[in-house]
Amino acid sequence: MELALSYDVLAALAAVAFIAGFVDAIAGGGGLLTIPALLTAGLPPHLALGTNKLAATFGSATASWTFYRKKLFDPRFWRRSFIATFIGAMIGTLTVSVVSVDWLDKLLPLLIIAIAVHTLLTRAPKEEQHQLPTRTPSILRRQWGQGLSIGFYDGFAGPGTGAFWTASSMVLYRMNILLSSGLARTMNFISNATSLGFFIALGSVNFSLGITMGISLMIGAWIGAHSAIRFGGRFIRPVFITMVMLIAAKLAWEAWL
Repeated sequence: MELALSYDVLAALAAVAFIAGFVDAIAGGGGLLTIPALLTAGLPPHLALGTNKLAATFGSATASWTFYRKKLFDPRFWRRSFIATFIGAMIGTLTVSVVSVDWLDKLLPLLIIAIAVHTLLTRAPKEEQHQLPTRTPSILRRQWGQGLSIGFYDGFAGPGTGAFWTASSMVLYRMNILLSSGLARTMNFISNATSLGFFIALGSVNFSLGITMGISLMIGAWIGAHSAIRFGGRFIRPVFITMVMLIAAKLAWEAWL
């Protein structure tokens, strides 16, 4: 579905997408900027969500490729996470049309605040610890559980998915925040692309706008990912906590107030 927008509105949306791509590549939460911007531009909610998925897929693909090129993501180690995330996102996207999300709206702010508190209080792995966890049956089960649950959540709701991936990876695998961010960006791409396929099938994507914003997201994501890799956890951690609290505040306002 296409919607005619003026050039100044397109330019404003592209600028928002650039900032969102930069932030999302570091800490997640780019949708906190792009979805309200699309709604403000006059897109109906279903079209805003689908168009945002198209643009976000550009950004998450760029960020995940950057982390992979810098050897901060090993696709062979995480192949079960790939499969689990795809399955979870597919089920979540199919479920969202038949299940009420009112209870989830009220629960999410509490979960996201808990993530921020946990990140603040937990002693982070040392910055130089770039090794992956030892492959054990327990680790393989965690990959399946994490991928299915967060993939389902991204297909079902979406806000804070990158934050969930980063925080849960640090807890489950005792990886530092840089490796956890690399995993989060890649798995976020998988669930974005899966959900995008369903939005396209439903005709809920504005392709010209999504591609325009996607290109801006790609540029922002490339700069953000390189900044995260260059400056490490001391840079990622405060940005991550800030974005998590902003996401929680936004969701709490919408659900409770």
